[in-house]
Amino acid sequence: MIEATLPHNLSPWGMFMGADIVVKAVMIGLAFASLVTWTVWLAKTIELARETRIAKRRVEMLARDTTLADVAKQSGDASDAVAQLIATAEREADLSGGRFDDGFKERVALRLERVESAMARRIAIGTGLVATIGATAPFVGLFGTVWGIMNAFIGISEAKTTNLAVVAPGIAEALLATALGLVAAIPAVVIYNQLARRITTYRALLGDASAQVLLLVSRAGSLEFDRAQRSLPRAAE
Repeated sequence: MIEATLPHNLSPWGMFMGADIVVKAVMIGLAFASLVTWTVWLAKTIELARETRIAKRRVEMLARDTTLADVAKQSGDASDAVAQLIATAEREADLSGGRFDDGFKERVALRLERVESAMARRIAIGTGLVATIGATAPFVGLFGTVWGIMNAFIGISEAKTTNLAVVAPGIAEALLATALGLVAAIPAVVIYNQLARRITTYRALLGDASAQVLLLVSRAGSLEFDRAQRSLPRAAE
């Protein structure tokens, strides 16, 4: 008799098909969340690797004995973060009419800070979603489990029996939701921490690039001051 009451399929797919509609919705949502997590990881890993490589090359270029005009010419119309830093400093130089005074340095610093923050926000797009999945997936899975166990106990009450063959399938289906919640949450937390570390490294590169650009601006200001000092005696003559 007991074998006759057992479900035909106790595999994960069989338990999913036999679950309540709410538990099914929870499982589908968790599976979709897991897919989103891995998609974000792949996309961000590729993007961070590319942007970090470009940023390192740009920083090496800025560290050479060069001028702001030279690095702006080498960057061209590139759209990477460091190229944007160089372009905004060059634009401020054009708007200032080539006067490299203290006010100019402050304006460049403000522009660099804004661009750096914007580039950091852009590279971090998607990581907040991964963090949310990692934080909420276990609770979503737990909701599915609670709902499934509630339905299992209702089934027990309607069947008027405590036979294990009647109780076990419903509880197993409910626990599958918790398992899927953990499967979605654990990789999401690990992936978020990994991306956060790499983004921190990338932001440090942008900070280094901003410092190098400010050095070029300061160097240009010093050269202009020296030229002005040399021209004073000639003007006096």
